[in-house]
Amino acid sequence: MANKALATRQRMMLRVDPVPVKPRNPFAGFAKQRAAGSHAKPLSSERQAAKRALKKVKLTPDEE
Repeated sequence: MANKALATRQRMMLRVDPVPVKPRNPFAGFAKQRAAGSHAKPLSSERQAAKRALKKVKLTPDEE
């Protein structure tokens, strides 16, 4: 009950200095511009895709 008058008339405010903003990395933009595209798929994934495609195709004997 000791701070009743302080709570109604004026509120205590803690002042905090603003935190200085850290500057952005100037080299990040250059690195982003020259970034390489997607790499080639590994040979194993191409092999697996070919195997799956073979299983989907129905093989029929050629008529001679």
